[in-house]
Amino acid sequence: MPCMIIEQNEPTVPRVDPSTTSGEREALEQWLDFHRATLARKCEGLDDAQLRTPSAPPSDLSLLGLVRHMAEVERGWFRRTLAGETVPPAYPRDEDPDSDLHPSEDDTYEAAFAAWQAEIARARELAAAHTLDDLSVRRDGAEPYNLRWIYLHMIEEYARHNGHADLLRERIDGATGD
Repeated sequence: MPCMIIEQNEPTVPRVDPSTTSGEREALEQWLDFHRATLARKCEGLDDAQLRTPSAPPSDLSLLGLVRHMAEVERGWFRRTLAGETVPPAYPRDEDPDSDLHPSEDDTYEAAFAAWQAEIARARELAAAHTLDDLSVRRDGAEPYNLRWIYLHMIEEYARHNGHADLLRERIDGATGD
């Protein structure tokens, strides 16, 4: 069987490789931004129907669902946990505790992407006001987290889901790569 070559357009989402000589905080922020941009690149150039394409049964995971999920994750860790803001979930969970991962027919990528970018902007703003050793505000009596731990967790969360995004994108149009 002949090898199929898939032409890919140059990505337009800017992504900067993290420095190999930066300090701790700069490295954490660069790696987190790198992974944020990676997820955006995985979604680039697809239409709404493609972004809704689920992986493979029994999973219903989609790129649109991942973007919504990461908006919720950013919101949870930076706004609720780090800053102690009282904000409801971005996607109501009344009937579905994983509603962020399960977009409705009315949900669009444009809205999900805008919500995700707004949460990233707020996360950057909140993080800038803290040192890596600052502890989170916890109203539930649980152990606090320092900003360093939150950064590391967010990098792990994105890296794991970017692996899912790789597989989803390859299933949709055969595109592979970073």
